[in-house]
Amino acid sequence: MRYFCRFFPLILMTFTGLFVTAQQTGIVKNVAEFEERLKTVQPGDNIILANGSWMDSELLFEANGTAEKPITLTVEEKGKVILEGASNLRIAGDHLIVKGLVFKNGYTPTNSVVSFRKSREKAANHSRLTECVIDNFNNPERQVQDYWITIYGKNNRIDHNHISGKKNLGVTMIVGLDTEDSRENNHQIDHNYFGPRPTYGNNGGETLRIGTSHHALENSNTLVESNYFDRTNGEHEIISNKSCQNTFKYNTFFECTGTLTMRHGNETLVDGNVFNGNGKPSTGGVRVINESQTVINNYHIGLTGYRFRGAFVMMNGVPDSPPNRYVPVIDSKVNNNTFVNCDNILFGAGSDEERSQAPRTSEFSENIIYNEKKKDIFTIDDDISGITFKNNILGQNSETSIKTGFKNADIILVKNEQGFLIPTSKKIKNKITISPKVATKENTGVSWYSKEDRTTALNSGKTLKAVEGINTLYDIVKESAPGDVIELEEGGTYLLTKAVKINHPLTFKTAGKEKATILFERMMAFEIQDGGSLSLENITFDGAKSPDYAGNSVISTSKNSMLNNYKLFIDRCEFKDMVVNHSFDVLRVSKGTFADTISIQNSTFKKITGSIAALDKETDDIGAYNVEYFIMKNNTISELQGAALRLYRGGKDESTFGPFLEVDHNVFDSVGFGKKNKYGSAISLYGVQETDIKNNIFKDSKAIEMHLVVGEPIVKVRNNALSNSEKLVVTGDQKYIIDKQWDLTPEFIDGTYSLKADSPLKGKATDGGDLGVKKAERN
Repeated sequence: MRYFCRFFPLILMTFTGLFVTAQQTGIVKNVAEFEERLKTVQPGDNIILANGSWMDSELLFEANGTAEKPITLTVEEKGKVILEGASNLRIAGDHLIVKGLVFKNGYTPTNSVVSFRKSREKAANHSRLTECVIDNFNNPERQVQDYWITIYGKNNRIDHNHISGKKNLGVTMIVGLDTEDSRENNHQIDHNYFGPRPTYGNNGGETLRIGTSHHALENSNTLVESNYFDRTNGEHEIISNKSCQNTFKYNTFFECTGTLTMRHGNETLVDGNVFNGNGKPSTGGVRVINESQTVINNYHIGLTGYRFRGAFVMMNGVPDSPPNRYVPVIDSKVNNNTFVNCDNILFGAGSDEERSQAPRTSEFSENIIYNEKKKDIFTIDDDISGITFKNNILGQNSETSIKTGFKNADIILVKNEQGFLIPTSKKIKNKITISPKVATKENTGVSWYSKEDRTTALNSGKTLKAVEGINTLYDIVKESAPGDVIELEEGGTYLLTKAVKINHPLTFKTAGKEKATILFERMMAFEIQDGGSLSLENITFDGAKSPDYAGNSVISTSKNSMLNNYKLFIDRCEFKDMVVNHSFDVLRVSKGTFADTISIQNSTFKKITGSIAALDKETDDIGAYNVEYFIMKNNTISELQGAALRLYRGGKDESTFGPFLEVDHNVFDSVGFGKKNKYGSAISLYGVQETDIKNNIFKDSKAIEMHLVVGEPIVKVRNNALSNSEKLVVTGDQKYIIDKQWDLTPEFIDGTYSLKADSPLKGKATDGGDLGVKKAERN
């Protein structure tokens, strides 16, 4: 008994210690239990979140571990702890690890989903975020800004996370330098999977930004290594480097429509990265601005971007530039890089009255450039005497106007063990290698969360047959699934007294040659809502029963902001008799909506008081616009009182690259003369970045009017006929091309828009065919 009493306090302490440890490594089931557990947490402890949905959970993980015994916030089972609704996480303290959390089905109630600080005074240091998922965790208001991961403090690691689907305004991941304690931070960002980010259509869609213009000359010392950027297309700058002494190594950029941009800051190292455009439009590589930058050992293939999205771009700068503008390129080196079938390398890009300082004391050497189709991929926009060119190798059929530093070689492409096409030649002294550390889709992100694309394409579902009648289309849409095809009866008549809401991808088409007819008694027939896309094929839309209201349209987007981009395809359709006292548009969109593609082909439009497409709602002049690609091809448009197309992109921001416009093989007959056409034109374009208007006939119509702004828009107006129509009007100080514009009478076959055999417009198209519509494509 004496011995028991003697050792009882020690036994009690031991069991008490075991009890506390067991308690502190146990499972917490809600925020209250989590906060209670933090009060007793000790170095080396684990806090485990229970499986299930953690709805509206704001977690503050504030604690202090040690290097030997970090404190870990983890989950009961990976993939089964979901933070939903208004949820977020803040990390503050030292030696903390967060592992296995999933954020989806909601959005942050603050400005970040995961933040490495509690306040400006209390940040996280020596901490780690690993194996976490943020998937489509978007504020439903497209233009409300937030960030997904904000990194502060020092010596933090962000690795093996799955970060995909950001669609609202704001950078996906930022490294903040707004306090002294967050500078020279030595953060490591590695092995993360950055999944698809759709085109935002405005500034503020970067995937990663390190620093800001306010702290451009501060050292960040951040390492970005072995991350996979998968179609991160938010805006022009995939990565925006805005501080000094950062390193980007072994990252892979797959089909990304933008560049790794050294926007501000000096002494950046870009080493051993892979840029694979896979031939997709506007895909780019590296853009160099500022001083003492180093770009070495990078591999580029299939990059098609031009101007600021070239495979490689060395910018002009502003003399004596403040850090937040364009600091001239000085003392920079571009060595040992490989370019395979890339379209554009630019020197002195952006040269203008302000950016008048060409690169100086810089070098472009020992690079290998091979292109099977394009002879000269170099664009020289200013003086290049400040760049030393030496020991660069071109393919045998390539050429350049740069007089020194290049030689041709017989090059063949050999696939290496990693699957990359490697230029090989006797004249290539050092074998081209790609590091085994380079990011792949498989070695990044988390193994337990799928990287599969979950979007549903148009025409990928089942076929539903719609019987003619009143609101049968409205009813069948409620039964439909994403990707379904709704088949209308040949020659059938469908009346809508309710607008059809399109909230997932759907196709409507007539089975057979004789078009079905849709009439509607509401202000619109179809409303594309968030998540919807629409394809219309071989259908007649008749405005005979439409109300005489201001704001009528056949198709409109939701009046609310739409988070998801949509697509609209119109093919072999007819739109007629949309004549009311107010403007009646075929397509009318709202502010805060964005289309990846709008394609109108092989269709007819007759007797309409408004426009075919009204895409002019982003008028804040901040670089925003409503559509990326607009195609109008092989249509006849007659007795249209408004402008056929109104397309607006205002402001001088250079972070976006669109819209892209193609108007080809159309006939415009009596277009634009309505008294309520406030634009006074047949086509009204403002700030469009790439315009190609060709092979059209304008008869008895108003002018094409365009205002050119921002950078170097590409404008081609060629092989068009103006018969009793107004001449092209262009304002702005940008360059444009007008080629082969004829003032000739088309001579149509009576009752048609087909040219007579002796028409002077036959054979005058850029493709060798006739101007105007191609009949074969309209069947």
